[in-house]
Amino acid sequence: MELPVIILNFKTYPCVDGEGALELARACEEVARETGKSIVVCPPMVELSRVAAGVSIPVFAQNVDVWDGSVTTGSTTLSAVKAAGASGILINHSESRRKLSDIEALIRKAREMGLTTIVCSNNVETSRAAAVMGPDLVAMEPPELIGGDISVTTADPGIVKDTVEALSRIAPDVKVLTGAGVKTREDVSMALKLGTCGVLLASGVVKARDPKGVLLSLAQGL
Repeated sequence: MELPVIILNFKTYPCVDGEGALELARACEEVARETGKSIVVCPPMVELSRVAAGVSIPVFAQNVDVWDGSVTTGSTTLSAVKAAGASGILINHSESRRKLSDIEALIRKAREMGLTTIVCSNNVETSRAAAVMGPDLVAMEPPELIGGDISVTTADPGIVKDTVEALSRIAPDVKVLTGAGVKTREDVSMALKLGTCGVLLASGVVKARDPKGVLLSLAQGL
């Protein structure tokens, strides 16, 4: 994964069920190829293998379970997502919160397996706590703005800047992403001006009538 980057979380919107996930991932791949910009996709978990086999851009898992090696039913393990073709994982998204001990365990095991880790946080304090665990990136997203029409870079640019500054002091190797309400190239451009290395977004692209067109515009902000 190259930086700066757009990370697109497909979530579980009905439009990306089945073939929809692969179609959207291929649109992302086309935009990456046409613009030369870095785009990562996070498809629904049940479509992870198919999407990873169908595109050449990086594919991340939306979630993964802490696993102690025992036989379980319905768990999603790090080894399984890697075998499916994922090159990284999201951890602690606001819609799938984790205990600190679980976050630390996932970061450590993912590092051993060569998987990139993005830990999501909701404010400066949790960003600090996440960063000291040594993930590759921390994605700061105020939950009240997720899925909304106002970007965090407009609603609260200070929280983005403060997060970047805080992590630069305590964990300079950990890069910062931001998200929540990001929908325009100006939002992306402002995120970079505030010191981040990219954005994590979802609804602005996934629910768009023309996802590729929206992505093309967003990529101009990198």
